[in-house]
Amino acid sequence: MKIGTFTLGGGYAMLPLIQREVVDRKGWIDEEEFLNMIALAQAAPGIIAVNSAIFIGWRIGGWRGVAGAVLGAVLPSFLIILGIAVVFREWKELPAVEAAFKGIRPAVVALIAAPLVKMAKAAKIGWLTALIPIAAALLIWLGGVNPVWVILATIVITLGTVWIKDKMVNGR
Repeated sequence: MKIGTFTLGGGYAMLPLIQREVVDRKGWIDEEEFLNMIALAQAAPGIIAVNSAIFIGWRIGGWRGVAGAVLGAVLPSFLIILGIAVVFREWKELPAVEAAFKGIRPAVVALIAAPLVKMAKAAKIGWLTALIPIAAALLIWLGGVNPVWVILATIVITLGTVWIKDKMVNGR
């Protein structure tokens, strides 16, 4: 609930807080399991924060853990958004409100960028392998390629690379 209450910027901005809490402070899962959880949470349909909450909740407390973790992730945001929606219609034109939202944007970008660097280090992504996510981002952003095709192509290329390496090493 603490993470859901104090995170701006959505699920990806929650990742460093989730990592700090469940990996570093509580030790409920290790770094590698956290990276695997993020991969599963991204691959599954739905919101990454909820998917992560389901994974961690199940790991820690079964169905009760899932219920508590999902409520903790969703309820604070829901209540905060509801409160903002009620008053925002009247206050959105105020210069102070506009300035506050403009100030929050760079902080949200930093909250999303920080875990990317940490995850890249933990996943042992070097400069050469960093070209893969950069190329994928450029294909989607500049090339207009559907992300589904980029994901499928990455899976096929990775499986092919592993298969070729296995053939070369084991001669199978």
